[in-house]
Amino acid sequence: MIYYKTNAEIELMKAAAMLVSYTLAEVAKVLKPGMLTLDIDKLCAEIVQDHKAKTSFLGYHGYPHNICASVNDVVVHGFPNNNPIQEGDIVSIDLGVILNGWHGDHAYTFAVGEISEEEKRLIHITKESLYKGIEKATVNNRIGDISYAIQEHTEFKNKFGVVRELVGHGLGKSLHEDPQVPNYGRRGTGTKMKENLVLAIEPMINMGTKDVFTAEDGWTVKTADGKPSVHFEHDVCVKKDKALILSDFSIIEKAERNNKNLTASPIINF
Repeated sequence: MIYYKTNAEIELMKAAAMLVSYTLAEVAKVLKPGMLTLDIDKLCAEIVQDHKAKTSFLGYHGYPHNICASVNDVVVHGFPNNNPIQEGDIVSIDLGVILNGWHGDHAYTFAVGEISEEEKRLIHITKESLYKGIEKATVNNRIGDISYAIQEHTEFKNKFGVVRELVGHGLGKSLHEDPQVPNYGRRGTGTKMKENLVLAIEPMINMGTKDVFTAEDGWTVKTADGKPSVHFEHDVCVKKDKALILSDFSIIEKAERNNKNLTASPIINF
């Protein structure tokens, strides 16, 4: 079932989304080689608790951590661990929070130190594709219009692999609501969108093959060819003329640019 929100509920969801953005910006300030993803998990949990909120992921279907920390060939759902982050790593941090009963949920990919030109292009194109999908999140468009826009930019035009097994989703009082939002598909298909539908749109794009597998822990999803993957996610409210983005990358991007240990990704105007 699809749940459409009231304007007052959208404001509450925006507060939850902004707490995620603020927390990811704090990560961007301190991320560096040698840092443990378990330390990032602890930092995020402390910030969320300080704002009288809870993390969405801890305990969700048994997930054992507060964040997903996906490094290099890990697509999503990577467990925070004691392996130090290395110069040249690509690190995706996915965080969900529950604030006043509403979920915020988004992700950002960081480049730690210097990375290759092809890796920079993967990050750029994936981030750009997110906004191309968001452009289609307007009243009377269909979910397939979002899906096609992402696939066209990443796979058809730039020959990257679009993961099929994992998709975006509706968001609200539950972390995952209807409808699903694939990153591939046909224009003019799927659910017709109405005003105040909230979606978590999240391209998960691989440098090589689209194929993935799940590790023995039952959670960690990795690329089949061992090449890196990139993940960006925004919380988006469907509106008549232009989608309303509830989350805010600008504060993350500012912190990213001020951290000499990171290679900043391009700013995409929307």
